[in-house]
Amino acid sequence: MEQSLMDKLTILADSAKYDVACTSSGASHPAKRGTIGSCYAPGCCHAFTADGRCVSLLKVLMSNCCAFDCSYCVNRKSNDVPRATFSPRELAELTIEFYRRNYIEGLFLSSAVLGTPDYTTERMLTVLRLLRNEYHFGGYIHAKTIPGTSPELIQQMGYLADRLSVNVELPSEQSLHLLAPDKGRHSIFRPMKQISVAGEESRQELTLYRHAPKFAPAGQSTQMIVGASPETDYHILQLSEGMYQKYGLKRVFYSAYIPVSDDTRLPALDTKPPLLREHRLYQADWLLRFYQFKADEILDQDNQSFNPYLDPKCSWAVQHYGLFPVDVNHAPFEMLLRVPGIGPKSARRIRDARRLSALGLDELKRIGVVLKRAQYFITCRGFSGAHPGRGSAGRERITRALIDPNVFSAGAEQLSMFAPPAVDRLVEQGVPPRAAQRMVREEAVQCLARAL
Repeated sequence: MEQSLMDKLTILADSAKYDVACTSSGASHPAKRGTIGSCYAPGCCHAFTADGRCVSLLKVLMSNCCAFDCSYCVNRKSNDVPRATFSPRELAELTIEFYRRNYIEGLFLSSAVLGTPDYTTERMLTVLRLLRNEYHFGGYIHAKTIPGTSPELIQQMGYLADRLSVNVELPSEQSLHLLAPDKGRHSIFRPMKQISVAGEESRQELTLYRHAPKFAPAGQSTQMIVGASPETDYHILQLSEGMYQKYGLKRVFYSAYIPVSDDTRLPALDTKPPLLREHRLYQADWLLRFYQFKADEILDQDNQSFNPYLDPKCSWAVQHYGLFPVDVNHAPFEMLLRVPGIGPKSARRIRDARRLSALGLDELKRIGVVLKRAQYFITCRGFSGAHPGRGSAGRERITRALIDPNVFSAGAEQLSMFAPPAVDRLVEQGVPPRAAQRMVREEAVQCLARAL
């Protein structure tokens, strides 16, 4: 039976929900006469841009009929799910009609491997050409590159899309070979390097000729699945740092593994994805991109997993407490960035404000410093620091102040990396939920204080 357009949209929009690499882009397309659509730093559905706007994209697959059999993917060829495929004209018209109704500001286009990577990419290119050339669509387009696509097609796609992305999927070649035998390291990193080189060449051309065509002006991103393979947090963080340095990626996205099959090669997570681990990876990723940290400073060979109770920055600060407290009126900018409670924006404000006068607690609070955490690591005018004391009592006090409250909040035990969750175990024994959370929190504080 022939599928309606709404049936296809329902199936293919649902199939795209596991792809998280879709956020604010940084690309700009001002409105021009004779075109429809414009954008300024747009992002995905219900994302907020740098200027505070909430914008949206049509996030959909070209097809979920896949020739590959990646065990972690819901669209793998061996999985029994409803299948659908858009024609290029259908998808282009759908995008334009959604835009005209003010539902979206752009398109996020990905696809399963329909036949071969080149054939799939050619169909995606047809959609982009229709949008750009026939419908004169000037909005934002983020296109996924299919691993194994020929360089010529990737080059063409880069001049039609604002952002390209190639999913790394798994953190090591061994896991990729085991769980995604149709993909290889070369088929992923070759196009990533090509996009990086072509983007740099395009930027150099634009410095000479401002009307030169732009190649993926919003850069490229990638995505990794966390928890489907045995790699440590340290391994994943090092891989991310290497990709940022080598390929100039805008973002690395981390997706907590969600069980979608009974494959014995995949871990049994009792349907609970490792969301806390994903959250810690995003926090560490920000330290790499905005706080001038190195992967080896956040984790190392002796400590290859994140602390479940302290965020990576607080954990580093407590472990290096001998470097603190620092005087915010004299400390270098790089050291300000490492103080818990001080972010890049606050650090820049402190650097600018202290040129005019010495800063005290009131000024720091107005600047945006989170004094609840920063007070244990700073001194300033009229404040000599909130010393936690010596010995185990001091460690317990600072740990209690810095511990992540979200780990123990109602319903958040699903975030735990431990099985079975301690709170659930106490509740099963008849302890009231609030009392169970309090007991686990107190035990965690004491154990963590002793460890630090």
